[in-house]
Amino acid sequence: MRVLVCIKRVPAIAGRIVLTADGRAIDMKYLGFAIGPHEECAVEQAVRLVEEHGGESVVLTLGPAEGLEQLRDAMALGITRAIHLVTDSDEWDPESTAAAITDAIRADEAASGPFDLILVGNEAGDSGGYQVGVRIGRALGRPVVTGVKGLTVAGGIASAEQEVPGGRDVYDLPLPAVLAVLEGLNLPRFPSVPGRLRAKSKPVAASTPARPDQRLELIRLVVPQGVSKQAVVLGNGPDAAPAVVEMLAGLGVL
Repeated sequence: MRVLVCIKRVPAIAGRIVLTADGRAIDMKYLGFAIGPHEECAVEQAVRLVEEHGGESVVLTLGPAEGLEQLRDAMALGITRAIHLVTDSDEWDPESTAAAITDAIRADEAASGPFDLILVGNEAGDSGGYQVGVRIGRALGRPVVTGVKGLTVAGGIASAEQEVPGGRDVYDLPLPAVLAVLEGLNLPRFPSVPGRLRAKSKPVAASTPARPDQRLELIRLVVPQGVSKQAVVLGNGPDAAPAVVEMLAGLGVL
């Protein structure tokens, strides 16, 4: 089995997100970087599939030279090799991103054979475009399922599960296929020290695609407001009982 997983270098989720003055980009000055949380699960799934079925796993990213760090992180988890589409620091729109990745997939498949599965994150961890996976599948003429929270592969069929109210929908896709996965698909492993050492010697094929004119315009980004939390002391000892009863009544519990 050959599995390709596409990742993106995004600000670490533990950092405080601050936008630039024009609201069109994230201020990166004080942020660390990591693989997006959905894509971490995609990497883990690719490693598991090859462990189960044998074959090769490949990780691909389109992004700045610093993205090599995230490729090495993925290879430290067990990915076989990497493809790096090196760009400058400017963000590419989803259309251009998907087109460049599709060209890289076709080139690799021409040399090594088709990928049985292409795994992407359901959406980017920073811009949240939700488009790249669907565009790749469309361009390659392969079936696509998004929002995947469960996956099994057997007999040339990928069974992809989506969570829906009251249960799950299951889609059976003939391979090759493209799947956009969600965080929670699995529990990603942590890289070991031997894994990190091995990752340093694994091959990375780097190339620099030309950035086309961007046809999709980003108007602005918005950082969601956090939910404020506070604690209220209702009293001490038995004297607090009336206040507790009043609060429960207000919540409709009593």
